[in-house]
Amino acid sequence: MRLGPSLAGALVLAALPVAARDLAFVTCQTGDALSVLDLQAGAEIARWSVPGKPAGVAASPGAVFTVAADSKKLRRHDPLTGTVTADITLDGGPIGITHDAARGRLFVSDWYSARIWVVADQRLEVLQTLKVGAAPAGLALSGDGRYLASADRDADQISLFEAETLAHHANVLVGVRPFGLGFSPDGRLFVGNVGSNDVTVIDPETAEVLATVPVGDRPYGVAFAKGHAFVTNQYADTLSVIDLATLAVVEVLDTGEYPEGVDTIANGAHVVVANWFDNTVTIFDADTLSVLQEIETCDGPRAFGAFLVEEKR
Repeated sequence: MRLGPSLAGALVLAALPVAARDLAFVTCQTGDALSVLDLQAGAEIARWSVPGKPAGVAASPGAVFTVAADSKKLRRHDPLTGTVTADITLDGGPIGITHDAARGRLFVSDWYSARIWVVADQRLEVLQTLKVGAAPAGLALSGDGRYLASADRDADQISLFEAETLAHHANVLVGVRPFGLGFSPDGRLFVGNVGSNDVTVIDPETAEVLATVPVGDRPYGVAFAKGHAFVTNQYADTLSVIDLATLAVVEVLDTGEYPEGVDTIANGAHVVVANWFDNTVTIFDADTLSVLQEIETCDGPRAFGAFLVEEKR
Protein backbone atom coordinates (compact mmCIF):
# COMPACT_ATOMS: atom_id res chain seq x y z
CA MET A 1 0.00 0.00 0.00
CA ARG A 2 1.34 3.42 -0.99
CA LEU A 3 0.98 6.12 1.68
CA GLY A 4 0.00 9.64 0.70
CA PRO A 5 2.56 12.36 1.46
CA SER A 6 0.58 13.84 4.37
CA LEU A 7 0.09 10.47 6.09
CA ALA A 8 3.70 9.45 5.50
CA GLY A 9 4.91 12.75 7.01
CA ALA A 10 2.67 12.33 10.02
CA LEU A 11 4.08 8.86 10.67
CA VAL A 12 7.64 10.19 10.51
CA LEU A 13 6.79 12.94 12.99
CA ALA A 14 5.11 10.45 15.32
CA ALA A 15 8.29 8.37 15.34
CA LEU A 16 10.44 11.29 16.43
CA PRO A 17 11.15 11.72 20.16
CA VAL A 18 8.92 14.22 21.96
CA ALA A 19 10.85 17.34 22.88
CA ALA A 20 10.84 18.27 26.54
CA ARG A 21 11.98 21.21 28.59
CA ASP A 22 12.52 21.68 32.31
CA LEU A 23 10.49 24.43 33.93
CA ALA A 24 10.91 25.95 37.38
CA PHE A 25 7.89 27.41 39.17
CA VAL A 26 9.48 29.64 41.80
CA THR A 27 7.29 31.25 44.46
CA CYS A 28 8.50 34.73 45.46
CA GLN A 29 7.28 35.73 48.90
CA THR A 30 8.37 39.37 48.92
CA GLY A 31 7.19 39.98 45.36
CA ASP A 32 3.73 38.38 45.72
CA ALA A 33 4.48 36.50 42.53
CA LEU A 34 5.71 33.31 40.91
CA SER A 35 8.47 33.16 38.30
CA VAL A 36 8.22 30.56 35.54
CA LEU A 37 11.73 29.75 34.33
CA ASP A 38 12.79 27.81 31.24
CA LEU A 39 16.00 26.15 32.42
CA GLN A 40 17.20 25.24 28.93
CA ALA A 41 16.72 28.82 27.70
CA GLY A 42 18.13 30.23 30.95
CA ALA A 43 15.36 32.82 31.22
CA GLU A 44 12.16 33.78 32.98
CA ILE A 45 9.34 33.18 30.50
CA ALA A 46 6.37 34.26 32.63
CA ARG A 47 5.53 35.92 35.93
CA TRP A 48 2.25 35.29 37.71
CA SER A 49 0.67 37.50 40.34
CA VAL A 50 0.17 35.49 43.55
CA PRO A 51 -1.00 37.85 46.33
CA GLY A 52 -0.47 37.01 49.99
CA LYS A 53 3.27 36.22 50.31
CA PRO A 54 3.53 32.79 48.63
CA ALA A 55 6.19 30.34 49.78
CA GLY A 56 4.95 26.75 49.50
CA VAL A 57 4.71 25.20 46.03
CA ALA A 58 3.88 21.82 44.52
CA ALA A 59 4.30 21.75 40.75
CA SER A 60 3.24 19.03 38.33
CA PRO A 61 2.61 18.87 34.57
CA GLY A 62 -1.14 19.17 35.11
CA ALA A 63 -1.29 21.87 37.77
CA VAL A 64 0.81 24.13 39.96
CA PHE A 65 -0.31 24.64 43.56
CA THR A 66 0.82 27.58 45.68
CA VAL A 67 0.37 28.41 49.35
CA ALA A 68 0.31 32.07 50.42
CA ALA A 69 0.70 32.47 54.17
CA ASP A 70 -0.57 36.04 54.60
CA SER A 71 -3.76 35.57 52.60
CA LYS A 72 -4.14 31.96 53.80
CA LYS A 73 -4.85 30.98 50.21
CA LEU A 74 -4.22 27.63 48.58
CA ARG A 75 -4.45 28.09 44.81
CA ARG A 76 -4.48 25.75 41.84
CA HIS A 77 -2.92 27.35 38.73
CA ASP A 78 -3.01 26.34 35.09
CA PRO A 79 0.68 25.55 34.39
CA LEU A 80 0.56 27.14 30.93
CA THR A 81 -1.16 30.44 31.77
CA GLY A 82 -1.00 30.82 35.55
CA THR A 83 -4.78 31.24 35.64
CA VAL A 84 -6.22 30.33 39.04
CA THR A 85 -8.60 27.44 38.36
CA ALA A 86 -9.55 26.87 42.02
CA ASP A 87 -8.72 28.34 45.42
CA ILE A 88 -9.58 27.95 49.07
CA THR A 89 -8.92 29.98 52.21
CA LEU A 90 -7.38 27.80 54.94
CA ASP A 91 -8.07 29.31 58.35
CA GLY A 92 -4.72 29.00 60.07
CA GLY A 93 -1.11 29.30 59.00
CA PRO A 94 -0.63 27.35 55.76
CA ILE A 95 3.04 27.03 54.81
CA GLY A 96 4.23 23.66 53.44
CA ILE A 97 2.64 21.55 50.72
CA THR A 98 3.09 18.24 48.96
CA HIS A 99 0.99 16.59 46.25
CA ASP A 100 -0.17 12.98 46.33
CA ALA A 101 -1.13 12.99 42.65
CA ALA A 102 -1.87 9.25 42.49
CA ARG A 103 -4.60 9.61 45.11
CA GLY A 104 -5.80 13.06 44.09
CA ARG A 105 -4.85 14.73 47.37
CA LEU A 106 -2.80 17.63 48.65
CA PHE A 107 -1.29 17.92 52.11
CA VAL A 108 -0.81 21.41 53.58
CA SER A 109 0.83 22.12 56.94
CA ASP A 110 -0.77 24.53 59.44
CA TRP A 111 1.97 26.37 61.31
CA TYR A 112 -0.38 27.74 63.97
CA SER A 113 -2.63 24.80 64.81
CA ALA A 114 -0.32 21.73 64.75
CA ARG A 115 -2.20 19.99 61.98
CA ILE A 116 -2.10 19.01 58.32
CA TRP A 117 -5.00 19.69 56.00
CA VAL A 118 -5.85 16.89 53.55
CA VAL A 119 -7.33 18.58 50.46
CA ALA A 120 -8.88 17.20 47.27
CA ASP A 121 -6.57 18.39 44.50
CA GLN A 122 -9.28 19.14 41.90
CA ARG A 123 -11.95 21.03 43.79
CA LEU A 124 -9.71 22.10 46.72
CA GLU A 125 -12.10 20.83 49.37
CA VAL A 126 -10.75 19.94 52.83
CA LEU A 127 -11.31 16.21 53.36
CA GLN A 128 -9.89 15.87 56.86
CA THR A 129 -7.08 17.03 59.15
CA LEU A 130 -4.18 15.17 60.75
CA LYS A 131 -2.76 16.03 64.16
CA VAL A 132 1.00 16.67 64.30
CA GLY A 133 3.51 18.41 66.57
CA ALA A 134 3.88 22.17 67.08
CA ALA A 135 4.66 24.43 64.08
CA PRO A 136 4.69 21.92 61.20
CA ALA A 137 6.64 23.24 58.21
CA GLY A 138 7.95 20.98 55.44
CA LEU A 139 5.99 18.00 54.14
CA ALA A 140 7.18 15.10 51.98
CA LEU A 141 5.71 11.99 50.40
CA SER A 142 7.93 8.95 49.90
CA GLY A 143 8.71 7.95 46.34
CA ASP A 144 6.70 4.73 46.65
CA GLY A 145 3.74 6.68 48.04
CA ARG A 146 3.80 4.75 51.32
CA TYR A 147 4.68 7.45 53.85
CA LEU A 148 3.81 11.08 54.52
CA ALA A 149 6.25 13.01 56.72
CA SER A 150 5.84 16.33 58.52
CA ALA A 151 8.68 18.40 60.01
CA ASP A 152 7.24 19.65 63.32
CA ARG A 153 9.64 22.51 64.01
CA ASP A 154 8.78 23.51 67.56
CA ALA A 155 8.37 19.90 68.71
CA ASP A 156 11.82 18.86 67.41
CA GLN A 157 10.18 15.84 65.81
CA ILE A 158 8.95 14.26 62.61
CA SER A 159 5.39 12.95 62.33
CA LEU A 160 5.00 9.94 60.01
CA PHE A 161 1.72 8.68 58.53
CA GLU A 162 0.71 5.78 56.32
CA ALA A 163 -0.23 7.74 53.20
CA GLU A 164 -2.87 5.30 51.95
CA THR A 165 -4.95 5.17 55.13
CA LEU A 166 -3.63 8.37 56.79
CA ALA A 167 -3.12 6.35 59.98
CA HIS A 168 -0.43 7.69 62.31
CA HIS A 169 2.73 5.61 61.97
CA ALA A 170 5.29 7.16 64.35
CA ASN A 171 6.80 10.29 65.85
CA VAL A 172 10.58 10.53 65.64
CA LEU A 173 12.72 12.92 67.67
CA VAL A 174 15.31 14.68 65.49
CA GLY A 175 17.61 17.70 65.83
CA VAL A 176 16.60 21.21 66.86
CA ARG A 177 13.87 22.89 64.77
CA PRO A 178 13.41 20.63 61.77
CA PHE A 179 12.07 22.53 58.78
CA GLY A 180 12.69 21.01 55.32
CA LEU A 181 12.84 17.30 54.55
CA GLY A 182 12.80 14.77 51.74
CA PHE A 183 12.85 11.04 51.00
CA SER A 184 15.93 9.73 49.21
CA PRO A 185 15.56 7.34 46.24
CA ASP A 186 16.17 4.36 48.54
CA GLY A 187 13.38 5.47 50.90
CA ARG A 188 15.31 7.00 53.79
CA LEU A 189 14.05 10.31 55.18
CA PHE A 190 16.50 13.24 55.40
CA VAL A 191 15.53 16.12 57.70
CA GLY A 192 17.23 19.54 57.83
CA ASN A 193 17.39 20.90 61.39
CA VAL A 194 17.79 24.69 61.27
CA GLY A 195 18.50 24.98 65.01
CA SER A 196 21.24 22.37 65.33
CA ASN A 197 22.84 22.72 61.88
CA ASP A 198 22.58 19.08 60.98
CA VAL A 199 20.57 16.53 59.01
CA THR A 200 18.81 13.61 60.67
CA VAL A 201 18.56 10.43 58.58
CA ILE A 202 15.62 8.15 59.41
CA ASP A 203 14.39 4.71 58.40
CA PRO A 204 10.67 5.47 58.07
CA GLU A 205 9.55 1.85 58.38
CA THR A 206 11.20 1.27 61.75
CA ALA A 207 11.15 4.96 62.79
CA GLU A 208 14.84 4.56 63.70
CA VAL A 209 17.36 7.40 63.51
CA LEU A 210 20.19 6.06 61.37
CA ALA A 211 22.59 9.01 61.50
CA THR A 212 23.03 12.69 62.25
CA VAL A 213 25.12 14.54 59.66
CA PRO A 214 26.59 18.00 60.49
CA VAL A 215 26.13 20.50 57.66
CA GLY A 216 26.23 24.30 57.29
CA ASP A 217 24.51 27.07 59.20
CA ARG A 218 20.68 26.85 59.09
CA PRO A 219 19.98 23.90 56.78
CA TYR A 220 16.66 24.43 55.04
CA GLY A 221 15.85 22.28 51.97
CA VAL A 222 16.87 18.79 50.85
CA ALA A 223 16.97 17.25 47.35
CA PHE A 224 18.60 14.20 45.74
CA ALA A 225 20.55 13.42 42.57
CA LYS A 226 23.38 11.20 41.36
CA GLY A 227 23.87 9.35 44.66
CA HIS A 228 23.95 12.52 46.76
CA ALA A 229 21.73 14.58 49.03
CA PHE A 230 21.92 18.34 48.49
CA VAL A 231 21.16 20.55 51.50
CA THR A 232 20.77 24.34 51.34
CA ASN A 233 22.37 26.25 54.23
CA GLN A 234 20.61 29.62 54.59
CA TYR A 235 23.09 31.51 56.77
CA ALA A 236 26.21 30.01 55.15
CA ASP A 237 25.19 30.73 51.53
CA THR A 238 26.20 27.18 50.65
CA LEU A 239 24.97 23.80 49.49
CA SER A 240 26.19 20.73 51.40
CA VAL A 241 26.63 17.59 49.29
CA ILE A 242 26.17 14.33 51.23
CA ASP A 243 27.20 10.96 49.82
CA LEU A 244 24.18 8.68 50.20
CA ALA A 245 26.33 5.57 50.65
CA THR A 246 28.64 6.87 53.38
CA LEU A 247 26.53 9.77 54.74
CA ALA A 248 29.66 11.93 54.67
CA VAL A 249 29.70 15.51 53.41
CA VAL A 250 31.88 15.30 50.32
CA GLU A 251 31.60 18.88 49.05
CA VAL A 252 30.34 22.30 50.05
CA LEU A 253 29.27 24.52 47.14
CA ASP A 254 28.78 28.27 47.09
CA THR A 255 25.28 29.46 46.24
CA GLY A 256 23.65 32.87 46.08
CA GLU A 257 22.71 34.72 49.23
CA TYR A 258 20.33 32.91 51.61
CA PRO A 259 19.55 29.71 49.67
CA GLU A 260 16.20 28.12 50.44
CA GLY A 261 14.26 25.82 48.12
CA VAL A 262 16.18 23.12 46.26
CA ASP A 263 14.97 20.57 43.70
CA THR A 264 16.34 18.33 40.94
CA ILE A 265 15.18 17.92 37.35
CA ALA A 266 13.51 14.69 36.27
CA ASN A 267 16.65 12.95 34.95
CA GLY A 268 18.72 14.01 37.97
CA ALA A 269 21.32 15.86 35.89
CA HIS A 270 20.82 19.30 37.45
CA VAL A 271 20.17 20.69 40.92
CA VAL A 272 18.38 24.04 41.20
CA VAL A 273 18.62 26.32 44.24
CA ALA A 274 16.47 29.39 44.97
CA ASN A 275 18.46 32.28 46.49
CA TRP A 276 16.04 34.39 48.53
CA PHE A 277 18.15 37.53 48.97
CA ASP A 278 19.70 37.51 45.47
CA ASN A 279 16.45 37.07 43.51
CA THR A 280 18.03 34.27 41.50
CA VAL A 281 18.17 30.53 41.10
CA THR A 282 21.52 28.77 40.71
CA ILE A 283 21.71 25.66 38.53
CA PHE A 284 24.37 23.06 39.37
CA ASP A 285 25.58 20.10 37.34
CA ALA A 286 24.87 17.12 39.62
CA ASP A 287 27.84 15.15 38.28
CA THR A 288 30.60 17.76 38.26
CA LEU A 289 29.05 19.89 41.06
CA SER A 290 29.87 22.99 39.04
CA VAL A 291 27.63 26.01 38.47
CA LEU A 292 26.01 25.99 35.05
CA GLN A 293 24.14 29.28 35.22
CA GLU A 294 22.06 31.69 37.28
CA ILE A 295 18.61 32.97 36.30
CA GLU A 296 16.91 36.04 37.73
CA THR A 297 13.51 35.67 39.40
CA CYS A 298 10.89 37.86 41.01
CA ASP A 299 11.59 39.37 44.44
CA GLY A 300 12.26 37.02 47.35
CA PRO A 301 12.26 33.50 45.83
CA ARG A 302 11.44 30.79 48.38
CA ALA A 303 10.38 27.78 46.24
CA PHE A 304 9.51 25.79 49.37
CA GLY A 305 8.53 22.42 47.91
CA ALA A 306 8.72 20.57 44.60
CA PHE A 307 9.04 23.33 42.00
CA LEU A 308 10.59 21.65 38.93
CA VAL A 309 8.56 20.03 36.14
CA GLU A 310 9.55 18.33 32.90
CA GLU A 311 7.17 19.62 30.26
CA LYS A 312 6.64 17.43 27.22
CA ARG A 313 6.12 19.36 23.97
